[in-house]
Amino acid sequence: MTADERYAAAREQYRETGVDTDRAMARLREVPVSLHCWQGDEVTGFDHDGPLTGGIQTTGNYPGKARTPEELMADLDEVLKLTPGRKKLNLHASYAIFEDGRFADRDRLEPKHFEKWVEYAKERGLGLDFNPTFFSHERIRDGLTLSSPDETVRRFWIDHGKACIRISEYFARETGVPCVMNIWTGDGSKDIPADRLGPRERYRAAIEEILAEPHDPGLVKPCVESKVFGIGVESYTVGSGEFALSFAATHEGCLPLMDNGHYHPTEVVSDKIPALLAFFPEIALHITRPVRWDSDHVVLFDDETREMAKEIVRSDALGRVHMALDYFDAGINRISAWTVGFRSWQKALLFALCTPHEELKRLQDAGNWTELMVRQEAVKMLPFGDVWSEYCRSCGTSEEGWFAQVKRYEADVLAKRG
Repeated sequence: MTADERYAAAREQYRETGVDTDRAMARLREVPVSLHCWQGDEVTGFDHDGPLTGGIQTTGNYPGKARTPEELMADLDEVLKLTPGRKKLNLHASYAIFEDGRFADRDRLEPKHFEKWVEYAKERGLGLDFNPTFFSHERIRDGLTLSSPDETVRRFWIDHGKACIRISEYFARETGVPCVMNIWTGDGSKDIPADRLGPRERYRAAIEEILAEPHDPGLVKPCVESKVFGIGVESYTVGSGEFALSFAATHEGCLPLMDNGHYHPTEVVSDKIPALLAFFPEIALHITRPVRWDSDHVVLFDDETREMAKEIVRSDALGRVHMALDYFDAGINRISAWTVGFRSWQKALLFALCTPHEELKRLQDAGNWTELMVRQEAVKMLPFGDVWSEYCRSCGTSEEGWFAQVKRYEADVLAKRG
């Protein structure tokens, strides 16, 4: 059978379950997913030469790491060609580009330091998301930034956050796409603290001051992200899950951002998504693959990834959830890591869109748990691979052959980097 014939047969099988696969693919082509720039160089950025600090770490030393903005952009271009679907680009503040060596510290960053990224995004039709970089800097004191008892330290990082608000609005105005600006810090303590409330009160006040920076809420979508712990801050995290969720719930215009690696291994973000959607008009996600803890492995088409996508789709929330990838594997080819992860989330969303949710909900509401289980299992055996291949073709890429292109790029470009 040809690819067209296989898809036609698959479409008919899905039609018999009440699913229109053409409509599902058309819907997914409208949904933006943010591609994170930091997979290309393991979150190093361009504003410092030292190692990662502040509760964050990468492992591996695969050759071909991007060392300059030009190399990183070239690598991203390869990923854009190899992945289907609509995209945004997610930047960290540490990826500022300083022309002619005119360095600006993080509290002095301006839109001009990101002009080349805006030019890059506009040429490719991409929106931009943004993250203040509260790690890997000498102004971190005893593992603290926005929650530091040192007013000078705290002021530096507040000014950094306010600068990022201004840059985020610049991104949105230039691209015509709202910018999601996510606040995450690794603030915490290696050992048992004597005061857990004080740092959180300072943290709350600092974020409030950042968000008080004038901005158009239609253009800038500020978020707060939580975490369980980080390297060097194992005993206490200031921005815990309870803190971040409570802050977002009590501050209009601030979204909760859930990273599915930032919770206890027995917790699942797929269950948290509909819980938050019951109260928030919009939420944000950083999608990763935790192994034991927040180890930021490449996203795969695994159970929890599919469940997260299904909860978004069955909640009719594709327009309410801001989705971004977040992982950084230094142990494998970085182009492949980007591509596998982005394709896996696209697969999960398409699989969710090709699931007969209304019929399954009807069975649940009727208390027909036996048939519900049977139907849920039957969906897994439908010829989804043929639908996915058709979706890739419709987006101008392919399910077959993309890794051969990765290997060619590695031989022609990556292998020649020092």
